[in-house]
Amino acid sequence: MSDRTGRTDLPTLLGFNPDPTPAPRVPVHEAICRQAARTPDAIALRHGDGIVTYRRLLDAAAALAGRLTALGIGPGAVVGLSARRGPELVTAVLGILLAGAAYVPLDPQHPPVRLRTMLDSTRAALLLTDATAPPLPDGHRVPVLPLTGAPPATAPAPLDWPHYRAEPAVVDGLCCVIFTSGSTGEPKGVELTHAALANRLAGMLDRHRLGPADVLLQKTPYTFDVSLWELLLAFLAGGTLAVAPPDAHRDPQALVELIQRHGVTMVHFVPSMLALFVTEPAVGRCTTLRTVLCGGEALPPPLANTLTATLPQAAVHNMYGPAEATIDVTGWHCRPHEDGDLVPIGRPLSNVRAYVVDESGDLAPVGVPGELLLAGPSLARGYAGRPDLTAERFVERPIAGRTERVYRTGDLARWSPDGHLDYLGRIDTQVKIRGQRVELGEIEATLRRHPRVRNAVAVLRDGRTLVAYAVPAVGTPDELDETTLRGHLADHLPEHMVPARIVPLAEIPTTAHGKADRSALPPPPRRRPRPAR
Repeated sequence: MSDRTGRTDLPTLLGFNPDPTPAPRVPVHEAICRQAARTPDAIALRHGDGIVTYRRLLDAAAALAGRLTALGIGPGAVVGLSARRGPELVTAVLGILLAGAAYVPLDPQHPPVRLRTMLDSTRAALLLTDATAPPLPDGHRVPVLPLTGAPPATAPAPLDWPHYRAEPAVVDGLCCVIFTSGSTGEPKGVELTHAALANRLAGMLDRHRLGPADVLLQKTPYTFDVSLWELLLAFLAGGTLAVAPPDAHRDPQALVELIQRHGVTMVHFVPSMLALFVTEPAVGRCTTLRTVLCGGEALPPPLANTLTATLPQAAVHNMYGPAEATIDVTGWHCRPHEDGDLVPIGRPLSNVRAYVVDESGDLAPVGVPGELLLAGPSLARGYAGRPDLTAERFVERPIAGRTERVYRTGDLARWSPDGHLDYLGRIDTQVKIRGQRVELGEIEATLRRHPRVRNAVAVLRDGRTLVAYAVPAVGTPDELDETTLRGHLADHLPEHMVPARIVPLAEIPTTAHGKADRSALPPPPRRRPRPAR
């Protein structure tokens, strides 16, 4: 990568990244064991009216780890996990990590065929389930182990967690596989390592000055990468994790009550949910909140200003980061009165290196948009079972005289003169729906697999409504049934990826270069009123 930075010299651009610090070499679950051994009788977890001490939590996790180890589950193994949010979920995550394995979170509400794809691509050795787990489709070969139930006749010995030491190879191994939408029509599993997670959480402990008095709220669905720090960070600090009921993350009133009831000090919001939260009449009573993290979507300045005015005691941080770089990689401490058209995504976090490059791969000058590249110890290993995609997105690039492994985010960004980053959108067709990445190409590819559809394109209208357009394989557009097509998508895609409308067209409009012209797509027609009976 040569330097064609115009008036911006190379040292200035490179100086926008933080000085490197020693990356942790102790996996997070081992650090949690050490903390639990220091404060075994402190409250680790609150759920409803119940409390769980560090001793009870680690005893349960160590017992599960013993069961897994007895079944041959250890370093290098992947365990599917399907459970509702609650103490069992926390125990399961810790137990899998203590066994040295990695977990792949499976949403019980996702279509069974999608769950099987995730298990197959990760070569999961086992599926841990609670009572809510749906049946998998016929043909799956993954053994199932219930999280609860009668103990085995010969119970394996639990791990000696107060003296637990991970095998040296574990820290560089997998800890979790997070699935995101894939442009090829199949979900892609991001392989996160213990080392990357340890680096990210150590940086959060330092940045937010967390300690035993802190209470963190776990409300993000555990299929989302933010759930990793929500589930584990409090235990590293010797603090308490308050676990929200399964559906509370969609209920602003319930969240306000949880924050007040448990004295929550730190919480994460997707901006679309934050917009509902700040309108709750009692939100001003959440006086224990001292840190609010926002991420997953662009944070509008008016929303940031409303939050800082409503909760003046809380530090509001706008965070950015793809799962491929292990949760968050940049952060911006919002000022009381954010102005302009956007809130910056801020400066690179601990041990993160960020580069903005132009179409030629050269470092872009300050103020000039380009693709954002990320480097450092927080990068994921790659994509499960997808060496082709891994080689495409995780590449070796020469930067400032040395070759670095970087992740090509596909995000458009620019440096400001003072060294913070502005997020400007996507280079490709990826969008965000309620904070979750959605590749429009996956919706299109799934729709094309229907025998009645020859071509399809999907768009996000008004920044919030998914609409798909379908061309029939035979016959006229009027012969395509919208209900049938939406049912086909629901059988293969999670609910948030099923378009609100599917519009039949004779042909997809194209540009002069033959590409789909999304700007020329007509708005969906109004639904015909049902005839009166």
